[in-house]
Amino acid sequence: MDLVLNVADHYVLTPYVYPVSWSEDGALRQILSLLVLTNMGATVLYLSLASFSYFFIFDHRLKKHPHFLQNQVQREIRYALTSLPWISIPTVALFFAEVRGYSKLYDSIEEYPLGWPGIFISMISFLFFTDMCIYWIHRFLHHKLIYKLFHKPHHIWKIPTPFASHAFHPVDGFLQGLPYHIYPFLFPLHKVLYLALYVFVNIWTISIHDGNYRVPAALTSVINGAAHHTDHHLFFEYNYGQYFTLWDRLGGSYRHPSALMGKGPQNQISEGSICKEK
Repeated sequence: MDLVLNVADHYVLTPYVYPVSWSEDGALRQILSLLVLTNMGATVLYLSLASFSYFFIFDHRLKKHPHFLQNQVQREIRYALTSLPWISIPTVALFFAEVRGYSKLYDSIEEYPLGWPGIFISMISFLFFTDMCIYWIHRFLHHKLIYKLFHKPHHIWKIPTPFASHAFHPVDGFLQGLPYHIYPFLFPLHKVLYLALYVFVNIWTISIHDGNYRVPAALTSVINGAAHHTDHHLFFEYNYGQYFTLWDRLGGSYRHPSALMGKGPQNQISEGSICKEK
């Protein structure tokens, strides 16, 4: 995150926002800057990517489904934009620790013994580490003592649109985002790759809510896509994974997507039937 902060300091914050007496290395200034940049970045990514997905990928026939709520899109957006500022507060604390040098993030390929192969290894390990952590956090959030407090609001959207991707209770949103932020405190990661993965994570989160249930046959049993995740929204206790089906299979919570068996939401619309409720 210090790369973003340095660019903002150089081009905007130092010449136009902060007084000369405020050092760029000052803790208070860095925290305030990170709060603004995190909120702006998260909001812009969410609205731009979700809007693109909604208008160009999302199957608008799904809005005719009996579980699609009145004014759902507006409600999803409003809930997400209300939650994001609260999620940003503990997130900024982690970003601040990164900026102050407490993480294992590095600037140059030469700084890492594995060099360029290390970039590829980092990408793979990031995906598998975060997928594993999110599976167990997500499953924990479905525990009967926790679910109603934090995770239930996200399950209001039984037929989600891309705008539901970030429509979480703040505690839920932070907990499911935590693995992305703790990874660079545990493992070496290039700073540019970290930013790229942050964008990728947002794209993926939107993609599994985009209503596009087409999955290449060879990847159906491996990749957790929108078809898998929609069944999670509909049937509650299946397909907790983020990217892969590995942990759902190991944890006994895998469900083959209804949409890929001709029993998905679009089929129910055409047949006039209603999905099973949990």
